[in-house]
Amino acid sequence: MIEKIQIVKQRFDEVNDLIIQPDIIADQKRYIQLNREYKDLKVIVDKGAEYQTLLANLDEAEMLLKDTTDPEMIEMAKMQLEEAQEAIPALEEEIKMLLIPKDPEDAKNVVVEIRAGTGGDEASIFAGDLYRMYMKYCQDKGWSTSLVDASEGTAGGFKEIIFEVNGEEVYGTLKYESGVHRVQRVPQTETQGRVHTSAATVMVLPEAEEFDVEVNMNDVRVDYFCSSGPGGQSVNTTYSAVRLTHEPTGIVAQCQDQKSQHKNKDKALKVLRSRLYELELSKKLAADSEKRNELVSSGDRSAKIRTYNYPQGRVTDHRIGLTLYDLQSIINGDIDRLVEELKLYQNTQKLKAAGEII
Repeated sequence: MIEKIQIVKQRFDEVNDLIIQPDIIADQKRYIQLNREYKDLKVIVDKGAEYQTLLANLDEAEMLLKDTTDPEMIEMAKMQLEEAQEAIPALEEEIKMLLIPKDPEDAKNVVVEIRAGTGGDEASIFAGDLYRMYMKYCQDKGWSTSLVDASEGTAGGFKEIIFEVNGEEVYGTLKYESGVHRVQRVPQTETQGRVHTSAATVMVLPEAEEFDVEVNMNDVRVDYFCSSGPGGQSVNTTYSAVRLTHEPTGIVAQCQDQKSQHKNKDKALKVLRSRLYELELSKKLAADSEKRNELVSSGDRSAKIRTYNYPQGRVTDHRIGLTLYDLQSIINGDIDRLVEELKLYQNTQKLKAAGEII
């Protein structure tokens, strides 16, 4: 492991020198990439220094126990030895996880799309519940959110809602939410008290920077229309809403959240760029079937990743077979345990795939 840490330290020193070079600073794409790499490497370097200190303490304590007869020194050496022996295994496991190559997309902000699937009005209501769940989670994480577009359901909730999330390691955290979420409960509209099953689809797209995807505006049809739904006096009177259609792929993105046509166009372009980026990313990951199974894009309830069962108060994540009997806390935004268990499972799989990484 020391050898691995030394290799990381060498690269860290290289990156540290590069990010102050004028030609690197002038190349924004390269500069941002190197800054992200610097940040990731620094975590490993700091943990590595901590690990080497513990090893030195261990050696020192062992030598003292061999060479000294002073009772006080022996007692101090024993304490130092115990502390090092206790801390080293846990730190080794932490460093092993840190040495797993990171997904370069993890640091990106995201565009989240939630769509009602099977289940009619109840599916729209559930899509609204999921939206509020993610809003509360993002708020607790200190991330900022911004609405892009929404189509309200006839009985509440949303047929579709799209929003941006900005913050630290957003994609690396929220990417596990992509897929079909299923709810089992008695709908508000049900008079017989029967439990119904409905579904909503969540897609989490890494937000593409301008240098990630170049969109040729000659390939994009721009349509302006009147906003619909809540929004004040300007709604339905000005052509502020914007719809962009990427004609080569047929991908459409629209925004009507802002009163400014210019701001709506910028937001719609960001979503379009992210969808095009995700399309290219999907092609690259096509061979990785496990990862693609996490990014289910169908609204069909058979492709479920998670079930929220209200009568039993449970939430089950079907990918890792985890069931938690804490539905109310989870639907109120406390999804950390689900996210952390998924991360742990994924990292364990990566360690297995890497074999003798250390």
